[in-house]
Amino acid sequence: MATDWNTLWPVLLDSVGQTLWMVAATLVVGGFLGLLLGIALYITRAGGIVPNRVVHTVLNVVVNIVRPIPFIIFITAIGPVTIAVVGTQLGTGAATFALIAAATFGISRIVEQNLVTIDPGVIEAARAMGASPWRIVTTLLVPEALGPLILGYTFVFVAVVDMSAVAGAIGGGGLGDFAIVYGYQRFDWAVTGVAVAIIVVLVQVAQFTGNRLARRVLRRG
Repeated sequence: MATDWNTLWPVLLDSVGQTLWMVAATLVVGGFLGLLLGIALYITRAGGIVPNRVVHTVLNVVVNIVRPIPFIIFITAIGPVTIAVVGTQLGTGAATFALIAAATFGISRIVEQNLVTIDPGVIEAARAMGASPWRIVTTLLVPEALGPLILGYTFVFVAVVDMSAVAGAIGGGGLGDFAIVYGYQRFDWAVTGVAVAIIVVLVQVAQFTGNRLARRVLRRG
């Protein structure tokens, strides 16, 4: 049976918009929260700018518990929280909430790992000059690790696109939902192929842009 693209094109465009919204909202909100959490992990570690064993241990344990959970399990596990915050466990809004929560913990570890590579001598020199912890973070740590952080966030973009597609399996909307409902369930491989092609293009554009920005930042450094 031929694919009825006259009917499916509007649905496809809407699905692309939903995916872009989920990914953009996750990168902005989850990216910011993950950055803060990653910085907190770094500065509270032993030998950090403001070492605090209790805070670091708690944050580290929470991140280690949440980060390895497969997203399709995570999104169902936090269902009660999602309902309390969003009002429903289905739809793009609910999926976006789960994506932000999952991305926050994943990004925090990426941020921490990139900050660890900064030469401790540079930080000690800043502390010796009387720079406050806030000033060290904003004018030294983040700018110094900006190139690797851009690459890290590019990797996260690809992961979030993948997770947004997984969210479609449980009614989260987006291209994943489109591919499942109109492709897989109807045995229409053309629909599935189009959804896959769009996802590949999104990922390639993001990867190219991220690599280019990172190169520019690293050259300036």
